[in-house]
Amino acid sequence: MQKHGFRLLLASLMAGLLPAASLPAYSAVTPAASALAADQHQADLDFQKIKATFLKELWRQDPDLAMSAGHFAQADRLALPGQRERDAYVAFAERWLQRLQQVDATRLPPREQTDLVLMQNYLNGTRWYLTRFREFSWNPSQHNIAGGFDAILNTDYAPNIQRIRAAIRRLQQVPAYYAAARASISQPTPEHTRLGIRQSSGAVSVLAALESAAAEQKLSHAEQTALTTGLRQARTAIQEYVQFLENTEQSMNPATARSFRIGCALYEEKFKADIQSGLTAEQMYQRALVAKQAAHDNMEKLADQLWDKTMGDTAKPADRVQKIAMMIDKLSEQHVPAKELYPEIRRQLPVLERWIREHDLLSLDAEKPLVVRETPEYERGVTVASIEAPGIFRPNDKTYYNVTPLDGQTPEQIESTLREYNRWVLQILNIHEAIPGHYTQLQYANQYPSVIKTLFGSGAMIEGWAVYSERMMLESGYGDQAPEMWLMYYKWNLRTICNTILDYSVHVLGMSEAEAKDLLMHQAFQTKAEADGKWLRVQYSSVQLASYFSGYSEIMAFRDELKQQQGAQFKLKRFHEQFLSYGSTPVSMIRNMMLNDKSH
Repeated sequence: MQKHGFRLLLASLMAGLLPAASLPAYSAVTPAASALAADQHQADLDFQKIKATFLKELWRQDPDLAMSAGHFAQADRLALPGQRERDAYVAFAERWLQRLQQVDATRLPPREQTDLVLMQNYLNGTRWYLTRFREFSWNPSQHNIAGGFDAILNTDYAPNIQRIRAAIRRLQQVPAYYAAARASISQPTPEHTRLGIRQSSGAVSVLAALESAAAEQKLSHAEQTALTTGLRQARTAIQEYVQFLENTEQSMNPATARSFRIGCALYEEKFKADIQSGLTAEQMYQRALVAKQAAHDNMEKLADQLWDKTMGDTAKPADRVQKIAMMIDKLSEQHVPAKELYPEIRRQLPVLERWIREHDLLSLDAEKPLVVRETPEYERGVTVASIEAPGIFRPNDKTYYNVTPLDGQTPEQIESTLREYNRWVLQILNIHEAIPGHYTQLQYANQYPSVIKTLFGSGAMIEGWAVYSERMMLESGYGDQAPEMWLMYYKWNLRTICNTILDYSVHVLGMSEAEAKDLLMHQAFQTKAEADGKWLRVQYSSVQLASYFSGYSEIMAFRDELKQQQGAQFKLKRFHEQFLSYGSTPVSMIRNMMLNDKSH
């Protein structure tokens, strides 16, 4: 899972409501059409000015989004989650939608046509989220000040003293922030209320980090007073917010409380907005069911191949699901000790880099820092691992590979987690999250000259690339073609497939917790710890889990299409680098640009 600079909670907002099919067709400019070429050039210049104005106004409208992109000019502003601010954002979106409607897309080159569509998608998505989906009212975990302060403290965009001063000014707005948050909440779900309570402790820890960082600076008397007062008032505001949520939870009637399930209509709308696929959510769900069957077919063959070597004299059951489960259970005994989890992750990363270089799969920039760290407290409770990459304006900053520690778990829970991330799966996790998955893809995205494509990146493309990279690495021979590695790959890939099945089944079809865990544990062969975590995640989020399979399917289909077209001329490295060169653009748009890009 990736959070990539513009964090995951913003990623769903980045996608829009316009399908990729709305992209105008491209026609090559011929020498006989020099007048048309000149007209396109002028239209291109005019559109560059429009984009510059749009971004300048967007930074003022949304300082948190600006920071996530690496633009810290307004880091001292804390955007309040109030109705007045939401109304202003909707007005901003509608004003810019009207302005962009006046742009003649047919006069623009393909790269700018896609920027225009992505801008419209973002604005339509913003309006939909704020007026239709209205998650701010029923998801209290959305309201948390920690992310902005964390970005200020851990991004070297200015000298330390300047960053501390910005944080102190931001600190003064915290009480108003939580007052607006309380006023915004109406009929929250019990699940999101509990998550909000738990993650608010992370906000307190970030304030402690601010206090420690400020102690190392020489502050004036006035600044020190503002810091001390601000910290006290901010901690009080967080405590009052938590108390408000606890009181709200206690007063809930489970029979009448709002369900975390968003239902068919909202799910289809959100799927269209977030995933930007040519398929509906229901069609993607049906495709995933077929993929699950195919994965089981492959896993059965591998289990048969490994049986005598691994299981000895143990009788082989006739039921194939049971047979696969027994094989996975036996192999999962091979895992690192808990204390070696972080060192092993760090050890594997240069191994992956070396493999990619030696097999000429992709050019890598090893100079960009990748830091493996414990997941910050305010982000825990949703995933085991994630990537946070710097924004487009600060591409050389650290990328954080967050891994949630095993602290506070019982020995049984720890063993269950380590078995899930066993000897082979841990390697695939590192491929997905780091190299050549999220870390590598987001490096390429930050090199793309279009701020729009990077800022409003497609979550399905980003997650799809990470899933594709797992398959591609094994196809290249990583893991020595060992049947154990391939079996665990298919187990891992079943996550991608069953994420879609689970998400749709839970939010649309009403799947129960028992049915969900049966799917995850007995059909996707996940451990209890993983299934418990995924059940929590599907309650906290919607549609995002479907992005993995959707993006992966589109990338694989496009690669196969090019292989068929180009035959012996197809080069895997060239495909990878060209595909990644367009930023985090929806796959369908990348396909359009690649097929019409004559420079490659």
